[in-house]
Amino acid sequence: MPDYHFFVYIMASKSRVLYVGMTNDLTVRVFQHKTGRYKGFTQRYRVHRLVYFESYRYVNSAIAREKEIKAWRREKRVALIESINPLWDDLAATWYTAEELARDPYAPVKIEFDPSKVRTFPSKEELVVKQSGSGG
Repeated sequence: MPDYHFFVYIMASKSRVLYVGMTNDLTVRVFQHKTGRYKGFTQRYRVHRLVYFESYRYVNSAIAREKEIKAWRREKRVALIESINPLWDDLAATWYTAEELARDPYAPVKIEFDPSKVRTFPSKEELVVKQSGSGG
């Protein structure tokens, strides 16, 4: 069985405009944000810095978490970011070379990523199984 990972992430501009997203390929999606692959909010407001991300095994868990974070007030999102990244460093700063970032954003891209180095959160399904198994 393949080992799938889904990511909920927060990108920020230098002036701390925030964007919350979800993807199954974090390195490719961040690359797309950084190079302006898609016209829209992140390109318009130069939201190119990865400041937070979480990994999930199940897509439904990732979608639910993305919706949860998007519903939060800005202050709560800022607190989440600062809980692991108080300086708002670009967590993807070393993922790409200058040459990769300078090339045509519409050219195909293949970037290697080691998901074992990502903090994984249990799904709601896994939490329910653990709780019902230990309380009985």
